[in-house]
Amino acid sequence: MSKSYFDTDNNAHKPFELPGARPHYNPDRPGQVEHIFLDLSLNIPKQSYQGSCSIRLLPIRNGIDRLTLDAVNLNIESVQVDKVPQNFDYDGEQLSIQLSEATQIAKRLLIAIAYSVAKPQRGIYFIQPDKHYPNKPTQVWTQGEDEDSRFWFPCFDYPGQLSTSEIRVRVPNPLVAISNGELINTTEDGDYKIYHWSQQQVHPTYLMTLAIGDFAEIQDEWNGKPVTYYVEKGREEDAKRSMGKTPRMIEFLSQKYGYPYPFPKYAQVCVDDFIFGGMENTSTTLLTDRCLLDERAALDNRNTEALVVHELAHQWFGDLVVIKHWSHAWIKEGMASYSEVMWTEQEYSLEEAAYYRLLEARRYLSEDSSRYRRPMVTHVYREAIELYDRHIYEKGSCVYHMIRAQLGDELFWQAIQTFVQDNAHKTVETVDLLRAIEKATGRNLLFLFDQYVYRGGHPDFKVVYSWDGDASLAKITVTQTQAAEGKNGSKDLFDLKIPIGFGYPLQEEVRSGELKVKNNFQLQTHNSQLKTFVVRVNEREQSFYFPLENKPQFISFDVGNNYLKTVALEYPIPELKAQLESDPNPISRIYAAEALAKKGGLEATIALSAALKNDPLWGVRVEVAKQLAQINLDQAFDGLVLGLKDKNAFVRRSVVEALAQIKTAESYKVVRSFLQKGDPSYYVEATASRVIGAIASANLEEKPKEDKVLKLLKGVLEEKAGWNEVVRSGAVAGLAEFKTSETALNLLIEYTKLGVPQPLRLATIRALGKISGGQNPVNLERILEKLTELAKETFFLTQVAVAAALGQMETPKAVKILRSLAEQAVDGRVLRYAEEEISKVQNNIGSEKTLRQLREDFDQLKQQNQELRSRLENLEAKSKSK
Repeated sequence: MSKSYFDTDNNAHKPFELPGARPHYNPDRPGQVEHIFLDLSLNIPKQSYQGSCSIRLLPIRNGIDRLTLDAVNLNIESVQVDKVPQNFDYDGEQLSIQLSEATQIAKRLLIAIAYSVAKPQRGIYFIQPDKHYPNKPTQVWTQGEDEDSRFWFPCFDYPGQLSTSEIRVRVPNPLVAISNGELINTTEDGDYKIYHWSQQQVHPTYLMTLAIGDFAEIQDEWNGKPVTYYVEKGREEDAKRSMGKTPRMIEFLSQKYGYPYPFPKYAQVCVDDFIFGGMENTSTTLLTDRCLLDERAALDNRNTEALVVHELAHQWFGDLVVIKHWSHAWIKEGMASYSEVMWTEQEYSLEEAAYYRLLEARRYLSEDSSRYRRPMVTHVYREAIELYDRHIYEKGSCVYHMIRAQLGDELFWQAIQTFVQDNAHKTVETVDLLRAIEKATGRNLLFLFDQYVYRGGHPDFKVVYSWDGDASLAKITVTQTQAAEGKNGSKDLFDLKIPIGFGYPLQEEVRSGELKVKNNFQLQTHNSQLKTFVVRVNEREQSFYFPLENKPQFISFDVGNNYLKTVALEYPIPELKAQLESDPNPISRIYAAEALAKKGGLEATIALSAALKNDPLWGVRVEVAKQLAQINLDQAFDGLVLGLKDKNAFVRRSVVEALAQIKTAESYKVVRSFLQKGDPSYYVEATASRVIGAIASANLEEKPKEDKVLKLLKGVLEEKAGWNEVVRSGAVAGLAEFKTSETALNLLIEYTKLGVPQPLRLATIRALGKISGGQNPVNLERILEKLTELAKETFFLTQVAVAAALGQMETPKAVKILRSLAEQAVDGRVLRYAEEEISKVQNNIGSEKTLRQLREDFDQLKQQNQELRSRLENLEAKSKSK
């Protein structure tokens, strides 16, 4: 593999660039595209349409005699410029127009291209019922990002060109057509209707859209502007439940960004078979219909709310302020993701927003450690869509938060508002954000961008604390473990100013009134206060000494947890317990919980069990449940089980998930009775269905238990159809745990057939990879045959599910199927996933089997060990209490 241009010395990270990656630049501009007008007539049963695309171009130079447009697999019938026919060449990818008269500066050209399209591969999608899915709606929708508009109309298809646009489209009754901007006219035409939409503000081609269907229309408004939700008829209540906060969100973002919502309307259209979660087309966002919530789903689904605010934020970051090149996509995706954090803070609490940020950071961290490490800004790739990863969404969000922490709230919003106001209706690059920050605040944040944006990675801190009672000194040693030893000054090191806080009980401050220190701010909470010092961390290992009057109860590293990082705390148990109980910041409490679980033992177990019961924030309780399951003591199980009564569905889900780690007869009983009773939350029931499989399959000597569980899961599959197939997908994952069971495999294969509701079918396809691990050679062949057949389907989500299934397998034959999937993929994401899964399979074939055997032996030993240690800890506790 070619070594990444930005590879660090640390070779543990795979490079982002795959073979064939190359630098990408915007093309030279022949002039300014001023207006695009599409006039189309659709034939939905034949999945085809015909019409014309007119482009008004203002030349920038004299003497251009050839124009090159992007146009993939279109049938080009004729080209005219200013009504004069032109000669053209078309190779199926680019349309090259030989101008009969060379350009003159400021003399506009009107290019008119007559064309037609049949069964398009991408860009525009025809959704229709068929014999397998007779209830599927008839819909047509487009998806332009990144460079797919060229598949449905000829254009200069890159984000650096902004123009106004217009779409006139003829569709059969009773279907309606929704597009960007304002509806300026509708005309009856026999059994057809012509919709004419006009977008008066400039935007790039990738944001031009069309959505057609027999939708119910729910009308709302914000400041006199229409806010409309379009959904399949019969789902009106779900639409209000899922999107009803939109007007309040528009108000919130208009104020935060210092720029009132800039377009004439805001429509959200929920479409079938959508290949993304949502797409922020200018004034007309398309959303997957899977985001629509019924009453029960709304109990613990915040994803929809996050999706709605994310796409809305793009109307400013992405649509009003447009990126000049895909390499700067983090500017828009990072802010749209950060708007999810901002909205959580606004709607719920500061603590919940902090937890939301931690989850975002973890999603990036997992990609960085297991997939690849890359700079956030890079123009070296094979296809631009590869950039749409966790580095630009989640890491981007964390970078915006770090900017906010550096500047403070007031200056941060001043900087963001300056950026939006100065660049409205223009294109931007990363440097424009830096300039706006400097203009609004006088601060130069290039040091932060150099470390987090223009290179890959983040700091991994190990923090060790000790107290010297004689000298009243706290010693903190901070190691940046991401840099190799002896590499001081290495480019892997970070140079950051980090606040370290020492926590004291509140009454002590009241008693002494003496705890103020120069250059030091104080933070108070209901039961503790922090005395904070800021230190510069810039070497591989540094020790800091703090003279304190009294020994602190706990230590808070990076007060506020504003930096993107990983942290391993090495403090004594009393300090960790105090931090888990009293640190005002929920992330610090979670770090303390992780450190306690690593220590193990009864004292840690008791502290974690108490936190699972008492912590005020559900997010902390969720994390504590995960940590309790890491401790191999029976008492950890007792503490966990109490969490099943938690009022919060997220916590119950986490507890059930944690029980999967504890594969004992007790945990089996608890989960089984829980599953039989049911839960108000779909997600909790789904998790229980999966976990019962994981627990029961671990004790294979108990054959009767296996049959019981298979019967139980079969019952779930037969009876629990419903919202997005969440519960039945859980049962499918439960079945996949029985890797040696032919009965489980037969059930799974049944649910991969066409006609099975799509979310359940996709979950089952993925499950085939999991169950393949222990099947006999004959059954393994059946799985491979099934996946070979499924790999021929062209639907994006099916291809992704097939790739994910094959990536879990341990046979060279899986590589062969993945190669054929990669060869026929038309989506850059499928190509990339298939190649990544090939390397996983190759790894699986090698060392994995030996490892698995060792792991199973180790698990058995751990089990026996746990029983002994639990008894020992109990005896010790009794002897101490005498």
